[in-house]
Amino acid sequence: MTDLATPQQLADRTASAVEAAVAAGRELGLTVTDARVLHDVFSVVVHLAPSPVVARVPTVLPESTDLVSLARRQRDELAVTRWLADRGTPVVPPSPLVPAEPVQRDGFSMTFWEFLEEDRDAEPDYARNAELTAELHAALREYPGELAFLSAAEPHYVEIGLDRLEGRTDLIAPSLLDRARREWEVLGPLVRSRAAFEEAFPGVELRPVHGDCPPANIFQGVDGHRFADFELITLGPAEWDLASLGAELGAAYDRGAERNGLRPLDPRVQRFVDAVGMLRVVATLTLVPQLPVLADYLKPALEQWPAMPFAGGLDD
Repeated sequence: MTDLATPQQLADRTASAVEAAVAAGRELGLTVTDARVLHDVFSVVVHLAPSPVVARVPTVLPESTDLVSLARRQRDELAVTRWLADRGTPVVPPSPLVPAEPVQRDGFSMTFWEFLEEDRDAEPDYARNAELTAELHAALREYPGELAFLSAAEPHYVEIGLDRLEGRTDLIAPSLLDRARREWEVLGPLVRSRAAFEEAFPGVELRPVHGDCPPANIFQGVDGHRFADFELITLGPAEWDLASLGAELGAAYDRGAERNGLRPLDPRVQRFVDAVGMLRVVATLTLVPQLPVLADYLKPALEQWPAMPFAGGLDD
């Protein structure tokens, strides 16, 4: 591949994001003298020290995502996390030191969050986190804000991604791309239309869900766990938040669901969201030029895909 970002380009992108976050923070009245990068994958996450504020600056985005659509998504995230925090749900909340609005600067759109000390000795416990996801779903049930149906599936992104992968045999085999296109013909209409989904899965409740694998997005602070990264908050079935996590974590979620008065996962819906999730993985291959390490991250999922039922078995 000749279009992969070089190490220098990656470093320059990170530096630009940090500079934008520092400048924006200072304009908002924060004291920033010792900015420190906490994470740098899809977003550059910066502690604006000594202020107890963290800026999250998305840097690896599909070409179809512009600043307007990104800011709209960020406003949903800020609104839902503020609402949850006000009701005592353990989340990483927006910073109270600045307005809870996305800030655009130097081509970036960023949000600001309360700095929390991480428990660096804690080991990830994904079974526990899957159980906790049911607690989050119970808390979200009463959320009054309007959310788009399955926006986290990003159907426009999937469709553009499949088009962009045409001829990219360095990223995906033609046979797998063909399968992706044929699966999307089955799955796409159910992702785009709430009515079509409800006809295919009668009686399956739609509710606000985290949207981006909450068992993998629980921050372990020194004061306990916090739900984090609601960037893809959406209206959808509970199964969406357990997509592609397997039977063991699905069973863990069901234990939490029973404890919180929620329904267990529906196997048929689970196969549907697993299949849609896999097509999002395929579309994410288009981001490899921006973030070359993604190729290694996505490889295991792509290797497992041929063994999965075609389109979640919905073509039967």
